[in-house]
Amino acid sequence: MTTGAPTSPYTTSRPRRSRLRRYLPLGVAAWLVLEIWLLTLVAGAAGGLAVFLLLVAGFVAGSVVIKRAGRRAFQSLNEALQRGGSPERGGGNGLMMLGGLLLMIPGLVSDAAGLLLLLPPVQKAVSRYAENALDKRLRTAGAGSLKDAFQQARIHRPDGKVVQGEVLREDRPERPESGEQYPPLTR
Repeated sequence: MTTGAPTSPYTTSRPRRSRLRRYLPLGVAAWLVLEIWLLTLVAGAAGGLAVFLLLVAGFVAGSVVIKRAGRRAFQSLNEALQRGGSPERGGGNGLMMLGGLLLMIPGLVSDAAGLLLLLPPVQKAVSRYAENALDKRLRTAGAGSLKDAFQQARIHRPDGKVVQGEVLREDRPERPESGEQYPPLTR
Protein backbone atom coordinates (compact mmCIF):
# COMPACT_ATOMS: atom_id res chain seq x y z
CA MET A 1 0.00 0.00 0.00
CA THR A 2 1.30 3.41 -0.89
CA THR A 3 0.51 6.71 0.70
CA GLY A 4 0.40 10.16 -0.82
CA ALA A 5 -0.57 11.28 -4.28
CA PRO A 6 -0.19 8.72 -7.03
CA THR A 7 2.59 9.45 -9.45
CA SER A 8 2.41 8.86 -13.13
CA PRO A 9 5.28 6.88 -14.65
CA TYR A 10 5.48 9.55 -17.37
CA THR A 11 6.12 12.44 -14.98
CA THR A 12 8.99 10.87 -13.08
CA SER A 13 12.41 11.52 -14.54
CA ARG A 14 14.80 8.69 -15.18
CA PRO A 15 18.10 8.75 -13.32
CA ARG A 16 20.97 10.14 -15.35
CA ARG A 17 23.24 7.52 -16.86
CA SER A 18 26.91 7.65 -16.00
CA ARG A 19 29.50 8.50 -18.63
CA LEU A 20 30.89 5.00 -18.53
CA ARG A 21 27.53 3.41 -19.26
CA ARG A 22 26.91 5.90 -22.03
CA TYR A 23 30.23 5.74 -23.88
CA LEU A 24 31.50 2.21 -23.17
CA PRO A 25 29.46 0.51 -25.94
CA LEU A 26 30.64 3.14 -28.41
CA GLY A 27 34.26 2.65 -27.33
CA VAL A 28 34.03 -1.15 -27.63
CA ALA A 29 32.48 -0.85 -31.11
CA ALA A 30 35.22 1.57 -32.23
CA TRP A 31 37.90 -0.73 -30.81
CA LEU A 32 36.47 -3.75 -32.67
CA VAL A 33 36.31 -1.83 -35.95
CA LEU A 34 39.92 -0.69 -35.49
CA GLU A 35 41.09 -4.24 -34.73
CA ILE A 36 39.34 -5.68 -37.79
CA TRP A 37 40.64 -2.88 -40.02
CA LEU A 38 44.24 -3.43 -38.85
CA LEU A 39 43.96 -7.19 -39.32
CA THR A 40 42.71 -6.71 -42.89
CA LEU A 41 45.59 -4.30 -43.60
CA VAL A 42 48.14 -6.80 -42.31
CA ALA A 43 46.43 -9.65 -44.17
CA GLY A 44 46.58 -7.62 -47.39
CA ALA A 45 50.27 -6.86 -46.93
CA ALA A 46 51.58 -10.12 -45.48
CA GLY A 47 48.89 -12.67 -46.26
CA GLY A 48 46.22 -14.53 -44.34
CA LEU A 49 48.58 -17.20 -43.02
CA ALA A 50 50.80 -14.55 -41.40
CA VAL A 51 47.79 -13.01 -39.64
CA PHE A 52 46.66 -16.44 -38.44
CA LEU A 53 50.14 -17.21 -37.10
CA LEU A 54 50.26 -13.80 -35.36
CA LEU A 55 46.94 -14.50 -33.64
CA VAL A 56 48.01 -18.00 -32.56
CA ALA A 57 51.36 -16.68 -31.29
CA GLY A 58 49.58 -13.98 -29.29
CA PHE A 59 47.24 -16.54 -27.74
CA VAL A 60 50.09 -18.87 -26.78
CA ALA A 61 52.24 -16.04 -25.39
CA GLY A 62 49.29 -14.69 -23.40
CA SER A 63 48.54 -18.08 -21.87
CA VAL A 64 52.19 -18.52 -20.89
CA VAL A 65 52.27 -15.06 -19.28
CA ILE A 66 49.05 -15.69 -17.34
CA LYS A 67 50.27 -19.09 -16.15
CA ARG A 68 53.60 -17.67 -15.05
CA ALA A 69 52.07 -14.66 -13.26
CA GLY A 70 49.53 -16.89 -11.53
CA ARG A 71 52.25 -19.26 -10.36
CA ARG A 72 54.30 -16.32 -9.08
CA ALA A 73 51.31 -14.86 -7.22
CA PHE A 74 50.56 -18.23 -5.63
CA GLN A 75 54.19 -18.65 -4.53
CA SER A 76 54.22 -15.15 -3.05
CA LEU A 77 51.02 -15.84 -1.15
CA ASN A 78 52.32 -19.19 0.08
CA GLU A 79 55.61 -17.68 1.30
CA ALA A 80 53.78 -14.85 3.04
CA LEU A 81 51.46 -17.27 4.80
CA GLN A 82 54.43 -19.36 5.96
CA ARG A 83 56.08 -16.20 7.34
CA GLY A 84 52.83 -15.27 9.05
CA GLY A 85 52.45 -11.95 7.24
CA SER A 86 50.66 -10.64 4.22
CA PRO A 87 51.96 -10.69 0.65
CA GLU A 88 53.88 -7.63 -0.48
CA ARG A 89 52.08 -4.96 -2.44
CA GLY A 90 53.06 -3.98 -5.94
CA GLY A 91 54.09 -7.44 -7.12
CA GLY A 92 52.66 -6.63 -10.53
CA ASN A 93 51.06 -10.03 -10.94
CA GLY A 94 47.62 -8.60 -11.62
CA LEU A 95 48.90 -6.31 -14.34
CA MET A 96 50.91 -9.16 -15.84
CA MET A 97 47.74 -11.26 -15.94
CA LEU A 98 45.89 -8.38 -17.60
CA GLY A 99 48.71 -8.07 -20.14
CA GLY A 100 48.49 -11.79 -20.84
CA LEU A 101 44.74 -11.56 -21.27
CA LEU A 102 45.16 -8.69 -23.72
CA LEU A 103 47.67 -10.81 -25.64
CA MET A 104 45.15 -13.64 -25.82
CA ILE A 105 42.40 -11.42 -27.25
CA PRO A 106 42.67 -11.50 -31.06
CA GLY A 107 43.86 -8.21 -32.51
CA LEU A 108 46.91 -6.08 -32.94
CA VAL A 109 45.92 -3.13 -30.72
CA SER A 110 45.16 -5.43 -27.79
CA ASP A 111 48.46 -7.25 -28.38
CA ALA A 112 50.36 -3.94 -28.30
CA ALA A 113 48.58 -2.92 -25.08
CA GLY A 114 49.32 -6.35 -23.56
CA LEU A 115 53.00 -6.11 -24.47
CA LEU A 116 53.17 -2.63 -22.94
CA LEU A 117 51.68 -3.94 -19.69
CA LEU A 118 54.47 -6.51 -19.47
CA LEU A 119 57.12 -3.78 -19.17
CA PRO A 120 58.03 -3.00 -15.52
CA PRO A 121 58.07 0.83 -15.88
CA VAL A 122 54.60 0.76 -17.43
CA GLN A 123 53.38 -1.57 -14.67
CA LYS A 124 54.67 0.82 -12.01
CA ALA A 125 53.06 3.82 -13.67
CA VAL A 126 49.70 2.08 -14.14
CA SER A 127 49.65 0.72 -10.59
CA ARG A 128 50.56 4.15 -9.18
CA TYR A 129 47.79 5.77 -11.23
CA ALA A 130 45.24 3.14 -10.15
CA GLU A 131 46.16 3.47 -6.47
CA ASN A 132 45.90 7.27 -6.61
CA ALA A 133 42.54 7.12 -8.40
CA LEU A 134 41.16 4.60 -5.91
CA ASP A 135 42.48 6.61 -2.97
CA LYS A 136 40.91 9.79 -4.36
CA ARG A 137 37.58 8.04 -4.93
CA LEU A 138 37.57 6.63 -1.40
CA ARG A 139 38.36 10.03 0.11
CA THR A 140 35.52 11.73 -1.76
CA ALA A 141 32.99 9.03 -0.84
CA GLY A 142 30.63 10.08 1.91
CA ALA A 143 30.96 8.59 5.34
CA GLY A 144 28.87 5.48 5.73
CA SER A 145 27.92 5.30 2.07
CA LEU A 146 28.69 1.60 1.81
CA LYS A 147 27.07 0.81 5.14
CA ASP A 148 23.84 2.40 3.98
CA ALA A 149 23.93 0.39 0.77
CA PHE A 150 23.94 -2.85 2.74
CA GLN A 151 21.27 -1.74 5.20
CA GLN A 152 18.61 -0.70 2.72
CA ALA A 153 16.83 -2.52 -0.04
CA ARG A 154 14.64 -1.34 -2.87
CA ILE A 155 11.77 -3.38 -4.13
CA HIS A 156 10.56 -2.59 -7.62
CA ARG A 157 6.89 -3.33 -7.93
CA PRO A 158 5.33 -4.30 -11.27
CA ASP A 159 3.52 -0.96 -11.50
CA GLY A 160 6.87 0.88 -11.46
CA LYS A 161 6.72 2.21 -7.91
CA VAL A 162 9.73 1.79 -5.66
CA VAL A 163 9.22 0.71 -2.07
CA GLN A 164 12.01 1.61 0.34
CA GLY A 165 12.71 -0.90 3.06
CA GLU A 166 15.27 -2.16 5.49
CA VAL A 167 16.81 -5.62 5.51
CA LEU A 168 16.38 -7.38 8.83
CA ARG A 169 18.29 -10.52 9.69
CA GLU A 170 17.09 -12.93 12.29
CA ASP A 171 19.95 -14.19 14.44
CA ARG A 172 18.26 -17.50 15.18
CA PRO A 173 15.94 -18.94 12.52
CA GLU A 174 12.97 -20.88 13.75
CA ARG A 175 13.41 -24.62 13.45
CA PRO A 176 10.42 -26.86 12.81
CA GLU A 177 9.48 -29.76 15.01
CA SER A 178 11.70 -32.79 14.71
CA GLY A 179 9.10 -34.69 12.61
CA GLU A 180 8.81 -32.00 9.91
CA GLN A 181 11.21 -31.46 7.04
CA TYR A 182 13.02 -28.14 6.77
CA PRO A 183 12.23 -26.40 4.46
CA PRO A 184 8.84 -27.98 3.81
CA LEU A 185 8.70 -29.74 0.47
CA THR A 186 4.96 -29.13 -0.04
CA ARG A 187 2.67 -26.33 0.94
